[in-house]
Order: sequence, then structure tokens, then C-alpha cells
Amino acid sequence: MSRLRILIPVAVIIVLGMGVWLWATAGRESTDDAQTEAHIIQISARVGGPITSVLAKDNQMADAGATLVEIDPRDYQIAVDRAKADLADAEASARAAASNVPVASTSATSNVATAIGAVSQSRAGVEEAEKAIEAAKARLDAARSGVRQVEANARRAERDVERLKGLLAKDEVSQQQYDAAVAAADAQRAGVDAAKGGVAEAEAGVRVAQSRLVQAQVSEQQAQASLRTAQTAPQQISMIQARAAAAEAHAQQMRAQLAQAELNFQHATVKAPLKGLVSRKAVEAGQIVQVGQPLMAIIPLDEVWVTANFKETQLQHIRPGQRVTVKVDAVGDKEFTGKVDSIAAATGARFALLPPENATGNYVKVVQRVPVKIVLDPGQDPEHLLRPGLSAEPTVYTK
Repeated sequence: MSRLRILIPVAVIIVLGMGVWLWATAGRESTDDAQTEAHIIQISARVGGPITSVLAKDNQMADAGATLVEIDPRDYQIAVDRAKADLADAEASARAAASNVPVASTSATSNVATAIGAVSQSRAGVEEAEKAIEAAKARLDAARSGVRQVEANARRAERDVERLKGLLAKDEVSQQQYDAAVAAADAQRAGVDAAKGGVAEAEAGVRVAQSRLVQAQVSEQQAQASLRTAQTAPQQISMIQARAAAAEAHAQQMRAQLAQAELNFQHATVKAPLKGLVSRKAVEAGQIVQVGQPLMAIIPLDEVWVTANFKETQLQHIRPGQRVTVKVDAVGDKEFTGKVDSIAAATGARFALLPPENATGNYVKVVQRVPVKIVLDPGQDPEHLLRPGLSAEPTVYTK
């Protein structure tokens, strides 16, 4: 009876204790499979060369923009100077090519106008020469008509002489009449020679006029050829414009090369992209580095979060935005506050290098764990005590 009096209060205390524990833990999910995380920024060499100085030290806080490593910049300075010289030459060529465009346009317009004037003038010369030929031919026809008329008169005068000669022998005409007929016949013969000379002169005039026509036609052909050449000015101007555009494109290419050279020169000085703690320094002064070679890592401790691997049986009530308290072994009893940020899209085993394949038949049910990202409230770690990889124990308040 006395033992029963003792066991009953003990049982009541145990039941009350279990009830208090269940009440206290209701609406909470905890796990000790969690660790702190942070961004790890790998700093690599963007240009190669010998290291002249290393200003960063392991586990040293570096401000954003602080110089970490200096690579010998002399090769890159030479490349910048050469690129500047090439750019100056290309820009001068581009300006010269561009200045030829308005000159060529003005010259082409002037040449076309001159060629059109020459064609008009040569056409007028051809027409004038054709009229001169017609006039010369008319004079030739007139001279030939005169020759025929004079020859007819000469033949009539000779017949008169023959007729008067017989009459003179019979004393039917006087010697004076006969001499006058002979003189008239001689004059008519002289007129025939003169008329024939006029015909020859008229024929020469026709030949001269025809020669001038040929010259005028040659001049017209030359003027038309010059006009056709002048009319190709748009194509010539297009070629000059194309050369100017090519020169400008070359200058633009040289500008890009100069920009790249200046960028390489700037990359010879490796600076911290953001504020953080230097870690895994793998470079020393005098070492020759290659492009892309890792130099060190920067860990920004202003943004640290917790990755908690909860069992799949614990995820039923966990949702983004729920309040979380976190204890970290490395900082003692201090408790950090935060909230659930997100739940991973797959279990941790699914992201493993060799995920399990249950289709082989050797299936044993294992409770899977799902990563849950927990972000801490701002200002929780002003002394930057948290480091990536520390063990943590988060508690999610699901109610």
C-alpha cells in the first residue's frame, strides 16, 4: 500500500511532464543535420604574367575594390601604347577617306555638266559641218552647170569661126568680123578653163566640208564618251563612300582593340569584387600565373544562411516564411533568429554524385532528407563569428 502511494504520484508527475513536453514541442520541427553557408567567390587571374606583389593575407578582411594581387603590367602597357598608335593611324585614314566623298561628289557634278556642254557644242559643230557640206555641194552643182553652159558657148563660137572662115575665103565677110569671131572663140575657151577651175575649187570645198564633218563627228563621239564616263559618277561615289565606311569600320575595330588592351592593363591589378574574408590564398610574389588560374577566395560574411536537412516526415507543416531559431556550436549558447526562405526541389540523395537506383530490386525504405534554406535576420552577427560549414541546430516554428 505504501509502494502504491509512491508510484501513483510518480506516474502522475511523469504523465504531467510528458504532457508539458508535448505541449512545449507542439508546432516545432528541429534537426541537428544543418550547417551554415555563405557565398564563396573564387578570384582568378584574367590575364597572365609574373606576380609582382601579393597584398592580401589569409583570413584577412578585404574591402570592396582593395588591391589583392599585382601582375607585371609592362607587357599590357606596351599593348595599350601600340593600340593607341594603330587607332590614330586608322582614324587619320578614316578622316581622309571621308573627306574624299564631298570632293568626289562636287567633281562628278562638274564633270557631268562639262560633258553635257561638250556634247551640245560638238552636236552643233556636226550640224554646222553638215550645212557647210550642203552649201559646198550646191556651189559645186552651180559650178558644173556653169561649165556646161560655157562649153556650149565655146562650141557655138568655134562653129561661128569655122563658118566665117569659109565666108572670108569668098570675101563675103570682112577680116575684122572673122578676127572678132576668133577672139570670141578664144574667150569662150578661156571661160571653159576658168569654169573648170571653179568646179575643182567647189570640189575642194566639198572635201574640206566633209573633213570638218568627220572632225565634228569624232569630237561628238569623244564628248559622248566623256559624258558616259561622267555619268558613272554615282558608282564611283559609291565606291568612295564604301572605302570611307571601311576605313571607319577599321577605326572602330582599332578602338575595340584599344579598349581590350586597356581592360587587360586594368586586369593586371586584381581587386576584391566585394567586401569579404580572404581564404585559400594560392599565389605568391614571383609566381607566373596563367589566365583563369585560381588565386584565392573571398567569402562575404555579411550574408550567411543555414541549410537544414530535415527528414521528409518533418516537412508536412514547414512552409517558407515561418520563424526559426538557430543555435550554432561554434558561438556557444547564443541563439540566432531567422525565417524559412525556401525548400529544395529534390532530396539531398537525388543531388548526390551517385543517386540511389531503387529499380534494381534491392529496395530498403530509408527516410530521406530535404535541404531547407533558412536566412538569418539582419544584424544577427555584427562580429562575423559565423563561418560557412559550421554545425547548426535550427528549430522551425510551424504554428
